[in-house]
Amino acid sequence: MSKSKPGFLASMGLAGGTAVIVVNATHPIEVVKTRMQVNKGFSLGQMVKSEGLMSLYKGLQAAWLREASYTSVKLGAYGPIRDAICGTQGPVPFHLKFLSGSMSGGIGSFFGNPFDVMKTMQMAGEKKSLPQLMAQMKREQGMKGFYRGIEANIMRAIVLNGTKMACYDEAKSFVSRTTGFNRKDPRCQFLSAGIAGFCMTCTVAPFDMMRTRLMNQPTDAKLYNGFADCFTKVLKNEGPLAFYRGFLPIWGRFAPQATLQLLVFEQMLRLTGFAAL
Repeated sequence: MSKSKPGFLASMGLAGGTAVIVVNATHPIEVVKTRMQVNKGFSLGQMVKSEGLMSLYKGLQAAWLREASYTSVKLGAYGPIRDAICGTQGPVPFHLKFLSGSMSGGIGSFFGNPFDVMKTMQMAGEKKSLPQLMAQMKREQGMKGFYRGIEANIMRAIVLNGTKMACYDEAKSFVSRTTGFNRKDPRCQFLSAGIAGFCMTCTVAPFDMMRTRLMNQPTDAKLYNGFADCFTKVLKNEGPLAFYRGFLPIWGRFAPQATLQLLVFEQMLRLTGFAAL
């Protein structure tokens, strides 16, 4: 007897729970990545020496809220959207998998943007607590301050999640054919998630870098007038390679995060009696 597919709410609930668990393991890598993107002379040793070991967990509370709002939609809505577009019978073309992932990622990024801004500022070195920082942002920039970098964030999410989910889906078929592992086998899921993590790092690194720059502007100043202005200034002042600054930490975060998220999510689907992605 075949298992049923989860609906939107069940899928998003399981995805959000998965993401909040996984982010505790990957957050220190993202702190390092963010510091490298905003500071050319960043030194991990110096950061730990001056700010302490717990500086690697700066912004974790905002990260929990971001994962609960963003990843619950990004990861959880992918399957229902894909099935709504393509149906549940027969193979799904790569471009429709990419479209489904892009849609869930773009929608999720809108809901998660306010917490993304707070998280990015705290990871970059902001010392205020989350409630204090949110109050200051509301006071100095209003609600629009919580949506700074929204263009870059949505574009990043579209590229990231489209690549991640489409490549993961395709990789599962490739790994299954190559190794003989069943698509539901954790070994197949682990290898496929690793492939997807590398692919998404290659496509999303420039968008991630610009999103960090846009979100990390001071609450009382505006360094960039949107995505295009940020792109132009970085290209002019720092050269094209600046868009890939922090590539290794990005890969170091995306690969384990994608692997853990997808592997844990698949197992949670199995444990709750639902069909795999």
